[in-house]
Amino acid sequence: MSDSSRDTAEGAGWGAAERGAYERLMPTRVEKISWLDPRMLWAARNGVLASWFGDPTGRTRSRWVAQRAAAGAPADKVIRRDDPDRFSFMVIGDTGEGDAPQYSVVPGFLRVGQDTRFTVLASDVIYPVGSADDYGTKFFRPYQDYRAPIYAIPGNHDWYEDLGGFMRVFCDDAPPLAPEPAPRPPTRAWLRSLLWHRPRRHDGQRLDEARKLRSAPAQQAVQPGPYWAIDAGPVRIIGIDTGLLGTLDAEQGAWLREVSQGPRPKILVTGSPLYVDGEHHPCPIDGGGTVDDLVRDPAHHYVAAIGGDIHNYQRYPVDVNGRTIQYVVSGGGGAFMHATHTIPRVDIAGVTEDTFRCYPLRGDSLAFYSRLYGRRLRLPRFFTLTAAEAAAVVAERLRIRPGRAPGPEARITRRTRLVAGLLGTGRRPDKAKRFRLPVRKIYTQLFSPSSATYSPPFFKCFLRLDVTPESVTLRCHAATGNLAQELDPPVEDEVTIALS
Repeated sequence: MSDSSRDTAEGAGWGAAERGAYERLMPTRVEKISWLDPRMLWAARNGVLASWFGDPTGRTRSRWVAQRAAAGAPADKVIRRDDPDRFSFMVIGDTGEGDAPQYSVVPGFLRVGQDTRFTVLASDVIYPVGSADDYGTKFFRPYQDYRAPIYAIPGNHDWYEDLGGFMRVFCDDAPPLAPEPAPRPPTRAWLRSLLWHRPRRHDGQRLDEARKLRSAPAQQAVQPGPYWAIDAGPVRIIGIDTGLLGTLDAEQGAWLREVSQGPRPKILVTGSPLYVDGEHHPCPIDGGGTVDDLVRDPAHHYVAAIGGDIHNYQRYPVDVNGRTIQYVVSGGGGAFMHATHTIPRVDIAGVTEDTFRCYPLRGDSLAFYSRLYGRRLRLPRFFTLTAAEAAAVVAERLRIRPGRAPGPEARITRRTRLVAGLLGTGRRPDKAKRFRLPVRKIYTQLFSPSSATYSPPFFKCFLRLDVTPESVTLRCHAATGNLAQELDPPVEDEVTIALS
């Protein structure tokens, strides 16, 4: 088994001389997505409009669900499979940028997942706006050789064109929704409708050709809607759709309460993680209550909650009245990397640095971003930190142990401290309360990586879950983009979850 980033710098992907063979899988022409491009931001404006003028996704989702019910989808939205008591499945999140980071995950994903029964895609299948014509290069092509079904829950980007492409691909080629009557001016709904981004008139013309890449009978999966439950072996996997703003409408909330009942062990998959970046986001349900209320209820027997949306890996083992629920972030399947070095020292819900896990390690994240901004600002000698320097300054700043043994060049100077501060490195809890909000806000708005994908290591990841009647073993595998780790992706984290 390959060294992981916790073992050596080489295991993290630093210093490797040869890229993997993933570029052979890529199309000749690759669309470059940059979130610093005003045209891209304008196309993806619906999330901002929803927050300003009201979120219409609950009503739209209800119309999609009603359409699927009229077409014969099961009323309880449960997919009943014939998996044995011992089986494996994959989880991969936030995949669809269609460029090198997404394709660099594919060889290791196929190798690790070759004997698995199915995959769950957790959030943001297609960037930037979920267009149907983007599915060819961002879904069907990269996963054409995965020989099992793929189920999915949408992320906010899939909702930027009202979920039309997602429903066509995953929900039995669902036809477009009939247009609703235009709101009357001069209301907030009218202004939102006036500015709302909608699909191109002929979007989806290339979809039939793209489907041929995953046309084998064993690859087919039809799901009852954007949210669903899967009964597989001894567990129930529940996927929820958190829409544009990370909430649940009342109709979906009532369904979630219903399918959460019973003694069967359950795993939640959500587009909005419940614990992330050292903070708790319980996910409100319209009409009252939260998703995490349901997850924590001992009568529902949840053992894990896995969320996408944030493009890295994090795990929080939270003790809830004597039982441990694993809260996991798994959004590193292909989009640009969200930093982990901005996470303050973890101390939440009984989870501390001793039990918290993340990938990439904070030091590797800081080293990655220092290289990025050294190039972007043409100041490489000032900004660029070695992995050892970055790990050392993160450990000093947060008063934590380095993620791996520091090398001989792990020197902390005034420059390394200044660079760490400029790039938003997290602080200790006592100082985080005073500084975290402005520093994090400035960092995420001004220093967002946009398409930080110039070269490996990419620090991508995916999950494999091995299920038995007694337990679920969850492993986080890395994808660096380097040849040495391409077909033997390192295990960055592993935990066994009891089902009793």
